[in-house]
Formats: sequence, structure tokens, C-alpha cells
Amino acid sequence: MITVESSLEFPALLRLIDERSAAFRAAVTSAPDLDPRVPTCPEWTLRDLIQHLGAVHRRWASVVTADPDATPPAEASQGAKAAPRERDALPAWSAESTRRFLDAPRDAGPDRACWTWWGDSQSPQTSGAVARHQVQEAAVRTHDARTALGTPLPLPEEVALDGVDEFCPPPARRRPGRGRRLAPGHRRRTGPRPVRPSPGRRPATRRRPRPVRPAAQPGAGRDRGRAVRAPGPHGGVPRDARPRIGPPRSGPLGEPTGPS
Repeated sequence: MITVESSLEFPALLRLIDERSAAFRAAVTSAPDLDPRVPTCPEWTLRDLIQHLGAVHRRWASVVTADPDATPPAEASQGAKAAPRERDALPAWSAESTRRFLDAPRDAGPDRACWTWWGDSQSPQTSGAVARHQVQEAAVRTHDARTALGTPLPLPEEVALDGVDEFCPPPARRRPGRGRRLAPGHRRRTGPRPVRPSPGRRPATRRRPRPVRPAAQPGAGRDRGRAVRAPGPHGGVPRDARPRIGPPRSGPLGEPTGPS
């Protein structure tokens, strides 16, 4: 398995989470109201969006600080339910959610093992990998909010480049002289390939091989066929082996023309 490490240092990841989360709150609080639909998330409003990001931060703060071998703690799923409904209280609640998350990986360090939903993949199951994911989460939600307001902005360059490195890992290694790519740890199949019939079609059946006939003796093919097919008193004996009866036949110059 190829492990994809971040091109950004751990402190830079935490800084970008803080910056993107602050930009997200600024965009949401500048909206006249929180009821407009988000075009990139049609089922959500701006209110749903700010509650979602705050709940995500609180959830991962609980996961990072929990036992690495444990499933996500119960309080990790309570973030959205704890979000206030009043608009004036949402910005402070969102800022507190971001602070909780930043404190968790900062205190644990980037190499602390923790539960992750991605399991065994190119991303390690560490608090540093969680922080890397949350950079993209905060950046995407900021873009969602600005798109809903009609003022989308491009992602910061370092965020976009690290997102490409994370979600578009290097291609599988290619064996020299081979055209087909093999994933790491996989072996090329040897021997005959199994026949997989197309859906809705009967599988092809193998024909029985034809029996191999013995090769004919040189010069005897024509006479042999004649001996096998010709019935008579000689019992299938070739013509050149039959006893001659009467004088030999001769050509115009008296030369023999063969057996009678």
C-alpha cells in the first residue's frame, strides 16, 4: 500500500483549518438570512451548512482524543443536535467547535493513532491525516457558502495543491516491458485465463479435438484408396501386386505400358 504524506507540515495544516473556518464564518454571517439553498448542496441551507461544519469539528475532536482501538465515541455524533437555532448564537458556537478540534490534534501530535472512516488506504490512520482531511473540509464548505452568496472565490493555492496530492495519489507502478499497470503487492496472473461469459449469453463450449490420422506412406495413397474401394477376387490387393494374366500390353514402339 502506498502511503501518501502531506506536502504541508502539521502546523501549516492547523493554520489552514483555522483560516478556512474563519473565512467560512465570515461568509455565512454576511448573508442577509440563513435560509437560501446552497447550489452545491441542494438539500442544505446556509444554516444547515454552518451546523454541519461545527458538528464535524466537534466529532473529530472527540475521535482524536479517544482510544485508538475504540469506535467513534457516542458524543461524536451529538454535534449537530447541540447546535443552536438562533442565528446570533451560531457564529460563536462555530468558533468554539473549530477551537475544540484544533486543540485535539495539537495536544495529541500528528502521529497519534485514531479511528478513521477510510480504514486501510493510502492515508494513515493518524491525527495528522485527520487534520489534513479537515483542511479540505473547511475549504470546500467555504466555497459552498460563497457560491450560495453568488461570490465564489478560487481555493488558496497551497490548499488546492495539497488536495490534489491527497485525493489523486500516484498511479500504480508499471512493470518494465509490460503495458498493464499492477497495483503494489499484486502479482501478474499466469496460466490460462478463466472464460467469463457476457451477461445474458450462454457460455461457450469447447469443441472436442479431431482425431489425428496416421500419415500416408509415400506413393501409396492412390493405390491404397483403389485397393480399399475395389471389390473383387483379389481381396483388396493393390493392382501392382496382382498376378499378371495374358501377355503384357505394349505401346506404339513396343515398350511396356504397365501391368494389365
